[in-house]
Amino acid sequence: MRHVIALDVGGTWMKAALAGLDGALLYEARRPTGRERGPDTVVESIIGFAKELRAHGQSHFGTAAEAAGVAVPGIVDAERGVAVHSANLGWRNVPLRGLLSHELGRIPVALGHDVRIGGLAEGRMGAGRGTGRFLFVSLGTGVACAIGMDDEIEAGARGSAGEIGHIVVRPGGPVCGCGGRGCLEALASADAIGRAWATVSGERAVGAADCARAVEAGDEAASGVWRAAVEALADGLVTALTIMDPRTLIIGGGLAEAGDTLFTPLRAAVAERVTFQKLPVIVPAALGGAAGCVGAGLLARDLLAVAPAA
Repeated sequence: MRHVIALDVGGTWMKAALAGLDGALLYEARRPTGRERGPDTVVESIIGFAKELRAHGQSHFGTAAEAAGVAVPGIVDAERGVAVHSANLGWRNVPLRGLLSHELGRIPVALGHDVRIGGLAEGRMGAGRGTGRFLFVSLGTGVACAIGMDDEIEAGARGSAGEIGHIVVRPGGPVCGCGGRGCLEALASADAIGRAWATVSGERAVGAADCARAVEAGDEAASGVWRAAVEALADGLVTALTIMDPRTLIIGGGLAEAGDTLFTPLRAAVAERVTFQKLPVIVPAALGGAAGCVGAGLLARDLLAVAPAA
């Protein structure tokens, strides 16, 4: 059965799939990135996982994957296939496309920014379909957005469009992984909320999901942590929609799994802040955690569509 490899590398976990050329997911798996052991280990983990996927395809579907699409965080030079920089994974200028193609039998490989690839999937198959102009905002280990224009995503002149996580919303605030202070990512990402809740609660092994559950249980301290994050997020989003004027604002990533605990106060906070701007529809991502893999599979299949015949 003809298929492609789809790999979504997050700040903490890697999600992957083997996808048929019709888009059906034939096999799914996940692995930790190993970021606590340094950037070289992360690259080794990605390559090893991709090789496992190739072997699985050969043994279960009778043929090797014909192409691969890989989504990675940070700044990406998609044309050269280079993972330029990721504050969360610590790498710089990794020629990931070439490394993966070599290890996967010289198949074509597409490398892209994880959030832009998730946005591509939402635009073609999810909540952005038919909207024309949308922003897909991912709230996870980091914060970033994809600028959707019909069925395509705007990458920017140097591949760094959509890095709204590094809009400064609280000057002089907490240090961000990028080196700045008061960035949106340092205040409203899942990691930031988890750190804040750990400090307030006095518990070490807690995260943003624990904070959300405490909010739902009526914990006042948790509500204070959550409120501060939502207000920072609303400030950043209003800046983004002022510049880009989207029709729809799609929220994805791990924090979106909080549902109304996030969306109800966020919609209110954004509405309070707009003045002349047109308030976009704010909706959860339709594809959820699968967006990165679905988008990576789309990229891989696009390669086969334009590749010359052998």
